[in-house]
Amino acid sequence: MSTTSRKRRGGSAADTDNGDGGAPSTKKSRTTKQPRGKKAVPAKETPVWPEYFNNLFKVFKALNTVLAFCSSRKNFSITFPVVRASVESLLHAPLELEKVAELKALLPEVVRFAYTPRTELRIHSDQHVGSGRRERSPDYSAFQTAGASSSRVNDVDADEHVLVLDFMDNSRGKKTAGTGLAYALPPALTPAATKKLVERRNERFIEAVNELLSATPIDDDPVFLLQAAAREHIPVHPGLNRPRGGPSQSDAKEKYKVVPEPDSRPSIEEVIEEIEQQEWYMEQIACRRVFEAKDGQIAELHPPMSEPIAQALRDSRKITSLYKHQVAAINALSQGKNVIVSTSTASGKSVIYQVPLLQFLEADPQSTAFFIYPTKALAQDQRAALEQLLYSCPGLEHIQVSTYDGDTPQELRAGIRENASVIFTNFDMIHASILPHEDTWRRFLKNLKIVAVDELHYYHGIFGSHVAQVMRRLRRVCAAVGNRRTRFVSCSATISKPGQHMKNIFGVDNIEEVTEDGAPSGRKDFLVWNPPLKDPMDPTLGRIHSMTEATRLMRFLMARGVRVILFCKIRKSCELAMKSLRQELSADGRLDILERVMSYRGGYSQEDRRRIEREAFSGNLLGIVATNALELGVDIGVLDAVIMLGFPMGGLASFRQQAGRAGRRARDALAVFVADSLPVDQHFVNHPEELFDRSTDDLLIDLDSKVILEAHLQCAGHEMPLTAEDEVYFGPLMKEVCETRLVKDKEGWYHTHPRYLPYPSRHVSIRGAEEEKYSVVDVTRMGKPGGTATILEEVELSRALFEIYEGAVFIHQGLTFLVQEVSHDTKMAKLVRSDVNWITEPRDFTNVDAMQTYRIREIKDSPHRAFYGRVELLTVVFGYFKLRNKAIIDAVDLDTPPWRRETTGMWLDVPKSALDLMRASGMNPAEAIHSAQHAFLNRFALAIDLKTECKVPEKEYKAAASQRKRPARLIFYEPSGKTGGVAVKAFDHVNDILRDAHDRVESCECEEGCTACVDSPTCKEGNIVASKTGALIVLKALLGRPIDVDLLQQDPAESADVFDTVVEATSVRTVEVVEVESA
Repeated sequence: MSTTSRKRRGGSAADTDNGDGGAPSTKKSRTTKQPRGKKAVPAKETPVWPEYFNNLFKVFKALNTVLAFCSSRKNFSITFPVVRASVESLLHAPLELEKVAELKALLPEVVRFAYTPRTELRIHSDQHVGSGRRERSPDYSAFQTAGASSSRVNDVDADEHVLVLDFMDNSRGKKTAGTGLAYALPPALTPAATKKLVERRNERFIEAVNELLSATPIDDDPVFLLQAAAREHIPVHPGLNRPRGGPSQSDAKEKYKVVPEPDSRPSIEEVIEEIEQQEWYMEQIACRRVFEAKDGQIAELHPPMSEPIAQALRDSRKITSLYKHQVAAINALSQGKNVIVSTSTASGKSVIYQVPLLQFLEADPQSTAFFIYPTKALAQDQRAALEQLLYSCPGLEHIQVSTYDGDTPQELRAGIRENASVIFTNFDMIHASILPHEDTWRRFLKNLKIVAVDELHYYHGIFGSHVAQVMRRLRRVCAAVGNRRTRFVSCSATISKPGQHMKNIFGVDNIEEVTEDGAPSGRKDFLVWNPPLKDPMDPTLGRIHSMTEATRLMRFLMARGVRVILFCKIRKSCELAMKSLRQELSADGRLDILERVMSYRGGYSQEDRRRIEREAFSGNLLGIVATNALELGVDIGVLDAVIMLGFPMGGLASFRQQAGRAGRRARDALAVFVADSLPVDQHFVNHPEELFDRSTDDLLIDLDSKVILEAHLQCAGHEMPLTAEDEVYFGPLMKEVCETRLVKDKEGWYHTHPRYLPYPSRHVSIRGAEEEKYSVVDVTRMGKPGGTATILEEVELSRALFEIYEGAVFIHQGLTFLVQEVSHDTKMAKLVRSDVNWITEPRDFTNVDAMQTYRIREIKDSPHRAFYGRVELLTVVFGYFKLRNKAIIDAVDLDTPPWRRETTGMWLDVPKSALDLMRASGMNPAEAIHSAQHAFLNRFALAIDLKTECKVPEKEYKAAASQRKRPARLIFYEPSGKTGGVAVKAFDHVNDILRDAHDRVESCECEEGCTACVDSPTCKEGNIVASKTGALIVLKALLGRPIDVDLLQQDPAESADVFDTVVEATSVRTVEVVEVESA
């Protein structure tokens, strides 16, 4: 294994401005902080300019003045004829096309000079949708070209292309200093800001000329070099026949006009070398680590498998020998042990429970088995493989394998119960359909020889805690019908303490832990990819967007026959990436690649998902854009490369699971982590070794939750009455819960409480309450001959509010639709297909407010208190922005009903003294509270099932004062619909958690915060509003500890332009009598 860390190339300005050699800082600059690592730029001898450049500077300054003026007005794309007319009036001379091309050659990252389809300049659709109260903004794509000297260039033609000239760094809205985040509608540039913008660009031009002159050999003419380079930048109308200019992302100088077959694709090492030779490569690879190929380790079974089973493996899978870890697991099962196998992805784990199943069936044809999978797709995939194996095994061809899940028709269920030997199912069905009717399942349960649970790492937190109780109910019922011989086997990705996790889930001992991976693996290259600066000589412009980098890389790989999956964190990113690929591949003329790319995510219909899976498995697809729906082991065939767009919200375990999807057939493979600009991502750019070497967090199962335990005891009491002896399954808390929550008869048996009858399992949702869903219907063809409406997908209520409002742009498989009408009564949204070039972003807020106090607890050695009670969540979507290239082009108001829901939570009020201290020292209380909340959750074992009110940068760093002030309160709540008692658990352990959080933040060696202390991968606002120092002050104040004066910021003036959004928290009303509980 080898690792290479790289310093960034990018010009003298970037290198001298950053004290660490241009490496990105761990944190994005936050509101009151000054950029770190600044050094004075050494004085350099200024080259003497030829007169040609002085004249070119005059042209640039005139152009700069005009475009700066335009950028201070309404956001619109600026056509060349309009700009030319204004510039010529300033110069009193014609503006030649060649001069603009020279400016483009000199400042390629700054000047935009290209033909654009007229439709790209629209800000309104042809479809009339919505009834926003605000008057629509004027559509500046309607600009006429009258008055401009257009004799020298064909500006607009029948093909509706417009020549656009603009500066890429145009400021479109006012931003609070240091944040780069606030949204404000143009016009927002003040005269002073406009002047500053002009001066900055002029300085950039001077730097570029000086750089050119310094780099020009003594015997070359810099003017001639510039003019030669400019020829490549003269825009040619797309409608004209012309030789191709530079190569597209896909063709690599005509070398890859046809996508190579998988067997003839270049090696990953060759692909990386080619990437490093591309014009667009600017040292994005911040770290490269190579995992060399590994040979498989073969072992022998004792006793050996029978010849029919060996024949079945040969015929159906071409397996002639078993790997070391497979043999260890199968041997352990044959010895009566329970087994967990925790090895890498694609190491042949399914064989581990398929071979023992065949052995049990050979010995006793009445044997039965449960195969349990977390997703229907995974179950379907594995069922097909098992059926093929059984069909190839002489004597077992007749064995019936069935799927028993929520999609199984009622009329088929009785036949499955009576005849099936192997059932593919999930824990939801065992909980709600099988155990409540155990009397009809006794044939199956009496003969149950093996229970196999795949992807065991999937079960943790509240859901995993419910599953653990379902497993205990299953074991109890099996024992009651006379079966104590069932073997339990599970497979998992690489996790810490796999044996302990299996014991927690299954409640069994005698577990064999298999972690040594004997499977072969091909060489894998791992790249940490940090997008380059937009302009290496002006770091203030920021970095190129990570999605732009990821889709460019994906197109490059696909053109070379490298099959790639792009993982996105959220569904919207998935669709935006697919939309970008659709546009870019079309522009490249690579429709042959486009037709082999699809997106895959939750929300798609079952038929669409199965179709995409079949296309992928067959090898037809070159590229898949997916959310973590494909993170689990659905077999979608051979993948050569994985691109991860941003650090996954699931943390390191999810990161490694995604990376493992490449190279599933032992060929060389590539994994690329494309970092966002967010603090968590940049932390791993600066510390890439943690991606490979840091241990993953333990998977937590809460066996002490009385809320969860009671729910399942009510179910168990209905399956068969409970007795004190059942404590062997349900633990020492069972007796107390049974005595207080269930009904005891005269003979001492415990029965279900009447309020849970007649069907207790219907009162217990192991995944949380099922959300209502909206149907998203395409009505584009309605009213046309043969036209019908088509349901595109279903969207959960919690997402529908933010995605399907009138006027919203909805993206499906990369195609854009406009929401025409929404009915909240019928839960239906009608959409029409429309090629718009903007996206929409809701203008919304969510308040998380403590409404009533049920319990109060002391904080040890502190005068302050922790509170537990009823919490209300209020979400209001009051409008939306139209965004193009991350800039607002329009704002629309909406009048939608608020969404209210209630849950339980706990909270801690920040002392007024700490608030006053932070304000006096120039610290932002919102940053401090947000980071303190994350610090608390980072030290709470069940934090995965607890939420907090994340601070939104667009509000906290708003250009104007916000009217929505929030109480100075750390608040944590259970997602509505989930009742696992997690908030009360946090409340009961608040003292330990607060102390742990304080000690971790205080001792952490990072400068501005990291995932070990105050940052969270799950923060939906990207940890932007954050302050490690502020968090420490809040935690010290709550614990009643003295605050070190060295923590306080010394220059209160630094945050003078940041508006305070936090007010002192007021007390929350209590129920009638609440006693303060001791610490």
